[in-house]
Amino acid sequence: MLDQYGRNITYLRISITDRCNLRCKYCMPDGVTDVGMKNILTFEEIWEIVRAGVSLGITHVRITGGEPLVRKGCVDLIRGIRAIPGVETITMTTNGVLLRTYAASLKEAGLDGLNVSLDTLDFEEFATANGIQPQTIEYLRKCYDNKETVTEAVHQSLLKLFQYYIIVGGMPAVVQKFVDTKDIGEVLKIQKDILDLYRQDISKYADSNKEKIKSIFDLIPAQLNDKNRRFTLSDIKNSARMLRYETSFNWLADAGVALPCYNITEPVLPLELNLQNNLFKLFLCDTGLLCAASMGNIQFDILSGDLSVNMGSILENVFAQELVSNGFLLRYFNKKNIGEIDFIVQKGKSAVPIEIKSGNDYTKHKALDNLIAKQSWNINSGIVFCKGNLEIESSITYYPWYMSMFFKQETLPEHLKVNVDIVNI
Repeated sequence: MLDQYGRNITYLRISITDRCNLRCKYCMPDGVTDVGMKNILTFEEIWEIVRAGVSLGITHVRITGGEPLVRKGCVDLIRGIRAIPGVETITMTTNGVLLRTYAASLKEAGLDGLNVSLDTLDFEEFATANGIQPQTIEYLRKCYDNKETVTEAVHQSLLKLFQYYIIVGGMPAVVQKFVDTKDIGEVLKIQKDILDLYRQDISKYADSNKEKIKSIFDLIPAQLNDKNRRFTLSDIKNSARMLRYETSFNWLADAGVALPCYNITEPVLPLELNLQNNLFKLFLCDTGLLCAASMGNIQFDILSGDLSVNMGSILENVFAQELVSNGFLLRYFNKKNIGEIDFIVQKGKSAVPIEIKSGNDYTKHKALDNLIAKQSWNINSGIVFCKGNLEIESSITYYPWYMSMFFKQETLPEHLKVNVDIVNI
């Protein structure tokens, strides 16, 4: 079977339910409701579709949802597909929550592989999951848009919730456990299980580079805790060179496990023309996993306000995660006569410098001041995310940490369409 471009189609994707046991905002936003079983394909209909597909050249079947494992009899469905001649592989996309119950049965039924979706929740989704009402979110959005101070009671409550987000993170199963129990110890158990699963996946799927990838993965917390936070290959091996490790870094990035943040030589658009591939920071995909991978009882130190904790590195990871979720590419800037800017992102037609501050002295930002003062770069303003309330001072806008949920990449209007006539060319 060929598509319109002449490519051979051998892959069939079937959604067997729209229900899910997590209901993450990522794929089930407000207003989405279940369609009901009467509108869902029966197993007999699915098997018939697969048979028809096989007759047209289909050899690979992927089962998706919703969450496939919440549908009663899912194992029997897999067994029935396996019995159809011509089906070579059967795979499934799942959130992984029910795998402990069904993994062995799925393998016995003939399932060949699993894709575990671990998309993290951003802070807005985390806040919603923890009971923050839509009207509160809208009030905060209005304050953000109009550059207005947030009432102190709401401000302090959201700061506290953001602290919990730092140590819980956005892994759906972890967030669900926190919502259900409010027990950081139980949260930590699930986070460590996920970290172990990551290491197992590296062992299974990373082929010849598995040892290099493991070394990089395990070094991320320590590298971020370093003063300059840049990833240094010599910490893996004195003779290590980027050329030999580039594939390993790419594997972690492509798998969504790590978030690379590359240095730029100049903060001017387009940023990609000034990018240095060999100079970068490497963040973990989830702030909760970073805390879980760190030594000691860092979760309790953060909640108690222990200033001995290197909150700078942890907060940078939080905002790396938030910026990626909000549609930005991660870039930073460091120049001797300027200093280091935590992040520089392209927002619309502007390069926006961003500083992340963990302490009470967030109005001190020498590097940001130096950057704005250099007129040749035409950067007239900057952003500081901090624990303070929203305020504007000269060319700097100070946003509280939690307002990162509103700082999003600009997108084209949905109605912007063009007609291209190539017939007469």
